Amino acid sequence: MNKIAILQARMSSSRLPGKVLQEISGRPLLQYMLERLQGSKQIDSLVLATTTDPSDDVLEGFCQKLRLPCYRGSLHDVLDRFYQAAARFSADVVIRLTADCPLIDPQLLDLTIAVFLGETPPSQAPILPQLTDHQSQNAGPFDFAANRLPPPWKRTLPIGLDVEVCSFNTLERAWNEATEPYQREHVMPYMYEGVIFPEAGPLPQLNWYIQHGITPRRTRVAVLNHQPDYGDLRWTVDTPQDLQFVRQVAAHFEGRSSFSWLDILALLEQQPELAAINANVKHKSAFDVDQRSPGA
Repeated sequence: MNKIAILQARMSSSRLPGKVLQEISGRPLLQYMLERLQGSKQIDSLVLATTTDPSDDVLEGFCQKLRLPCYRGSLHDVLDRFYQAAARFSADVVIRLTADCPLIDPQLLDLTIAVFLGETPPSQAPILPQLTDHQSQNAGPFDFAANRLPPPWKRTLPIGLDVEVCSFNTLERAWNEATEPYQREHVMPYMYEGVIFPEAGPLPQLNWYIQHGITPRRTRVAVLNHQPDYGDLRWTVDTPQDLQFVRQVAAHFEGRSSFSWLDILALLEQQPELAAINANVKHKSAFDVDQRSPGA
């Protein structure tokens, strides 16, 4: 299977315009994130998906400089942008990444892809008890997998490590059927909304566990979870406070981009004041719509 990671980026962020080219440890945020993604062993290729807006000409130039494949599409219909990019590069599996996550962890990315494919060893991620009437349909590969879902579901990993994975067929179905503005802007809500996971009993004393269920649209969904729960930590870049936090984390590692998310946790245990830098920033949900969008 051709596993294509599509990294969405644009210059016209509503809260921090131009953030994707802000400097982190002496290079643009996007370049810093790309360096971290080089540690992935599951991704076959990476594409930057930006927009046809003139403000994003600079991102196309950035890609040309780094010889990174680039697709330019709709500014607000990001689902269409993803679908067209996936089709252009013949993706069988689509990995959605966003350019506001420069601290993305490649090993965690690979683990999420493995969950999607049904390849995760039980010793690493035991499967929770399933709804009995769906047991036969819950074996991987799934239609959609992620390492978090937005509220009302509970996330257990820091905001900024987000990975979503789907099959091309599932993406194509969403592209054909999704009509709500938030479904088009946030790409993948159509795939997981309405999913109900069975109640978990006492969890085994392991770090990882998987929940999976089926949506009313019959989409098979799997979510990778971690214990202890670190879902209240914010490692994304959407505001000046977020950028300050990431810059200080990167500075601690002296410009290296190969540290893990567990290394960041260890740093925050030593310097808890770092987490306070952006602790009060409100995270946008998957159901918010950019008010500049024609569908808002």
